[in-house]
Amino acid sequence: MMGRKFWLSIMALAAMALPAAAQERLVFATDWRAQAEHGGFYQAIAAGLYKAKGLDVTLRQGGVGMDPQQLLAAGAIDAAMGSNGYFTLNLVEAGAPVVTVAALFQKDPVILMSHDRPDVNGLADMKGKPIAIGDPTVHTIWRYLKSRYGFEDTQIRKYTFNIAPFLVNKQAIQQGYATAEPLSASKGGIKPKVFLLADDGYLSYAATIMVRKDLAQKKPEVVRAFVEASIEGWRQYLHGDPAAANALIKRDNPEMDDETLAYSRTKMIEYGLVESGDALTRGIGTMSPERWEAFTRQMVELGIYKPGLDWRQGVDFNFLPKP
Repeated sequence: MMGRKFWLSIMALAAMALPAAAQERLVFATDWRAQAEHGGFYQAIAAGLYKAKGLDVTLRQGGVGMDPQQLLAAGAIDAAMGSNGYFTLNLVEAGAPVVTVAALFQKDPVILMSHDRPDVNGLADMKGKPIAIGDPTVHTIWRYLKSRYGFEDTQIRKYTFNIAPFLVNKQAIQQGYATAEPLSASKGGIKPKVFLLADDGYLSYAATIMVRKDLAQKKPEVVRAFVEASIEGWRQYLHGDPAAANALIKRDNPEMDDETLAYSRTKMIEYGLVESGDALTRGIGTMSPERWEAFTRQMVELGIYKPGLDWRQGVDFNFLPKP
């Protein structure tokens, strides 16, 4: 009679001979070149979190000339990162078959920064003063600032994403990201005053996960797995050792350096970009209907979108982990 150990050995060999289950391939386009603001996604790659969920994920970094909104709307990709809530509302307005399924940043990192000057201690103090603003911002965040603080278009100075003019002009004010431009200023010998719009009533989510509706409908398990692994990736990136993820970021973007990565990660933690508000009780990545409603109403009142825009057509809460 053959013993139990013999049969266990046969079963083990048979299991080894079986082909591994095919992993589901998913390409996720980020909103810019690889940086710490994408760190949680890279951590999920480095730690094998996507692989453990049965996913073969490729991160396609963004850059000049690459628009995740257009790529999603055209069906060229299945998933992408949205820089802010405007991405979601733009796609709803265009009737694109895309839904936002998670928001990794509870706060949009957009800032205005000035030199250390006594006449600027808040956003309201900037009324009437020249401010360097990028062209895309003129039609979105600038309109919010005009409505809330009475800013006027005559204040606008063109921002070319070159910090040199700011460094030499002590009266300069410019837009930026809390995780980036203040470091560039400090390297230039300036310690700027930094004003995070999200801490002053600006309601946009950021670093969202957007997917094609057909993917969400046909393969909900894939979307759910990607969301869950991404959330865990962000938790690990902020609370664990980010070295492996940072190495992948520098591989994709050789211009990135350790100082910038460390600074950006520190500021994400300091400002609570990922972990603040609802995320403190409901978990990283969470979204709420109330917040989407308030943001949409805010933008409609500014005239950025027409009345009746239904944000619900572009947001799906079903893929978020239960709190």
